[in-house]
Amino acid sequence: MRVAGVDGAVIERELIDIQANIDDLTFSLYGVSAEDRAIIEGSGKAAAPALDDAEVESTDGADGGDDADDEAIVGGGSGALSSWLVGVSFGRFDPRLATGERAIPPEPEPFDPLPSRSPGMYPEREEPVDRTDILVDDVGHVDDLAARATAVADRVKVEAPENLRAWLAKEFFPLHIKMYSKSRRKAPIYWQLATPSASYSVWLSIHAFSKDTLFRVQNDYAAPKLAHEERRLESLASELRDRATAAQRRTLAAQEALVDELRAFLGEVKRVAPLWKPNLDDGVIINFAPLWRLVPQNKSWQKELKSTWDALCEEQYDWAHLAMHLWPERVVPKCAKDRSLAIAHGLEDVFWVEGTDGKWTARKTPTRSVDEIVRERASPAVKSALKSLLEAPAAALKSGGRRGGDRRGSATAAEGADG
Repeated sequence: MRVAGVDGAVIERELIDIQANIDDLTFSLYGVSAEDRAIIEGSGKAAAPALDDAEVESTDGADGGDDADDEAIVGGGSGALSSWLVGVSFGRFDPRLATGERAIPPEPEPFDPLPSRSPGMYPEREEPVDRTDILVDDVGHVDDLAARATAVADRVKVEAPENLRAWLAKEFFPLHIKMYSKSRRKAPIYWQLATPSASYSVWLSIHAFSKDTLFRVQNDYAAPKLAHEERRLESLASELRDRATAAQRRTLAAQEALVDELRAFLGEVKRVAPLWKPNLDDGVIINFAPLWRLVPQNKSWQKELKSTWDALCEEQYDWAHLAMHLWPERVVPKCAKDRSLAIAHGLEDVFWVEGTDGKWTARKTPTRSVDEIVRERASPAVKSALKSLLEAPAAALKSGGRRGGDRRGSATAAEGADG
């Protein structure tokens, strides 16, 4: 299925033809010989990274803008349809294009300004009333993702893919990461936070979440889910006691395992919620990095997030808003020595001054003291949560990968506790 009748392969071929015509005209205009052109084009191909088909067609605006291509044209078959259904469920894509309630936007001319949104999305200033930042994998819940996706399929009169719930739990997130990756940049816009077995998942949408989203995950989703499953476990244990059959004992054991996973999941959400403050100017992976313990269902992605988190702790991304949020006592003094950092954190005028010759120099006396700015930007609650996160055992990695939260348990944790 190709949403709104858009054929990604045809568009890709047309773009290639247009680029070839532009190249021909440019080389002719500048009088470049055929021999020199071959050298130029050969060196360009050698420098370009090899991309597979999915990456070539993948979206390139997921870091925070709304200029991403319609993800449903990536890939094919039930995966493309299911991905589109997820996008509609979150309020990102407009199902009226599939029902005929809204006309398909005309294709732009090659030199038209780029639209702010992809054709499959809602028009500007026309947002769906049911747009949400959180959906869950929880049968019977009003925000159950699989149920919403099935309802969308019914609305547009297509058959929902078989085993949609299992596909969403195990297969969608890896596919989505690939869809929203290009070259070495990965920027998924739907985030799956889950238990290790993916028996329970919470899905976040980066274009709707806020600093309070994880508190809502904790209080409105994970905690009630755990309480419900604990009551079910108590009921099963009370009913079965010593007269349980082998099958009933397996059911009881599975319920115990689910409750254990939910307790661990809720504990991790409680640990990170007080310090999480997303800012899409930092990029997707830096915003996602503090949540690395909450993706044990996807080991490769967890490893990448953990590596980014380690780099944050090791002062490699002090330009990021997240670094300032977590370690102002570390970042603010650097702004007095590095103008680029001062610009990134809105402190250029405090620490730097432009001379009559147009050159910038560090102020001999800043307009505000470092200590004052640190106190203004520091939070005891954030420091306490950061210390807890850094010192916590890395239970999320127990089934594979290196163990985290250890080599930084003394030095960096102590640093995070200061201020």
